[in-house]
Amino acid sequence: MDLIDDPQPGENAHDYTVSEISGALKRVIEGEFGRVRVRGEVGRVFSARSGHLYFDLKDDRSVLAAVTWKGQLSELRVLPEEGMEVVATGRLTTFPSQSKYQLNVDDIRPAGVGALMAMLEKRKAQLQAEGLFAAERKKPIPFLPQVIGVVTSPGGAVIRDILHRLRDRFPRHVLVWPVAVQGEKCAPEVAAAIEGFNRLAPGGAIPRPDLIIVARGGGSIEDLWGFNEEIVARAAAASVIPLISAVGHETDTTLIDYVSDYRAPTPTAAAERAVPVRRDLLAWVAEQDARLLRAVGQGVARRRQRVGDVARALPRPEALVASARQRLDAADRALPLLLRQVTRARAHRLTELSGALRPAVLRARIGRERTSLVQWADRHAPALGRLLARKRQDLGTTAGRLDPARLRRRAVKERADLDRIAARLAADGRGRLDALSARLEALDRTRRTLGYEATLARGYALVWEDGRLVPGKAEIGAATALEVQFRDGRVTVTLGEARPAPMPKPRTPDQGSLF
Repeated sequence: MDLIDDPQPGENAHDYTVSEISGALKRVIEGEFGRVRVRGEVGRVFSARSGHLYFDLKDDRSVLAAVTWKGQLSELRVLPEEGMEVVATGRLTTFPSQSKYQLNVDDIRPAGVGALMAMLEKRKAQLQAEGLFAAERKKPIPFLPQVIGVVTSPGGAVIRDILHRLRDRFPRHVLVWPVAVQGEKCAPEVAAAIEGFNRLAPGGAIPRPDLIIVARGGGSIEDLWGFNEEIVARAAAASVIPLISAVGHETDTTLIDYVSDYRAPTPTAAAERAVPVRRDLLAWVAEQDARLLRAVGQGVARRRQRVGDVARALPRPEALVASARQRLDAADRALPLLLRQVTRARAHRLTELSGALRPAVLRARIGRERTSLVQWADRHAPALGRLLARKRQDLGTTAGRLDPARLRRRAVKERADLDRIAARLAADGRGRLDALSARLEALDRTRRTLGYEATLARGYALVWEDGRLVPGKAEIGAATALEVQFRDGRVTVTLGEARPAPMPKPRTPDQGSLF
């Protein structure tokens, strides 16, 4: 092969080095285009180990390489995903080592609502496949939480609506975690707030919430997009504390609504679901008090009637021993007659036998038998008498145990015991109800102490302009008169051309920071 070291005769072309031609192309491309916006579909997406993000932008005929450096990733509102149609903004530059040009993207947005909805459906399908939407994962909402954590913007109308509704229904201790509710900071701050509430230790200096409410007012899909981010949905699904989502209006739906334990259509509805109505609870307690007293009274009446029925059903003592006494009397009457009959029978038998024997022997024998018989009768008569006496005594003892007066005294004692037990049950029920009523009254006094009326009573005042509260001098409108509210009423103050001088800012004790 021929090597050409010098230009041929008649040629004046300049010999560029590879670096020179690459630099020239770089200057032309970057100088001609500079910062551009490119619309296209995201193709291959690759996240390098160094932290840089590489992806392709393509249409039906061409492909443009794009890169976002590691330091620029935190500024992106949306991370590119394959198949998304986006509008990417950045600077067009070259990559000399590979003879290619590329777009350094520092801002990327979905190209219209359709792209956002397609990305949302893709995330929704992924989270649903992982089981984060399953009904069995939902935790029950506590009936009356002691502490409620609210994740929202501290300066919006949402937090005022929630606090106002809680005060109307049942005042509770509320912890507010301020976050941005739209923009690029929304998703990480909301996720950090949910995780922060869950990290609070029970019984610590800052009370751990029993319920979390994530709330925001209505807006467009772009405004609510922070609540569709995967980091927010996973933080809500991992929350150990029951969570209510109240993002947007009733028709707005975000990913946090699917993973939360309860979805409220509005922030006000979330406050209504969080606590019951105090007046309804008081009515229920009064109803339970009446039911308890009725149940105790009916139970005592039924047992008193049963004791009376059992007492009437017992037989009379004389009826129980009448039969045994009659048998004993019959045996007592029949015993002497029986002894005489036995004696006669034996004497008759001896007379019959004596006819066959010698009269003298027989008379002697008969005499001995008669004597023996008389002796036997004499020996056994006292024993039989004592046996009859013991039986008669036992019968009298048994009759004494079944004395009607004794049974009546026992019934009276058991009835007195039953009345005493019923009185103790009624007293215990009333004591418990009194304790509950005292606790509710103490909570109500605390609510009144924390209200603005108590602040007025300490010497402060409120300024009103046409029914609107004026928080500072700069908010005074064009009205010629203001109303100043003290603890005991309002007065009207007429303004001249000169506006009132700035008032010194009252000093308030340092209450510390929740965060």
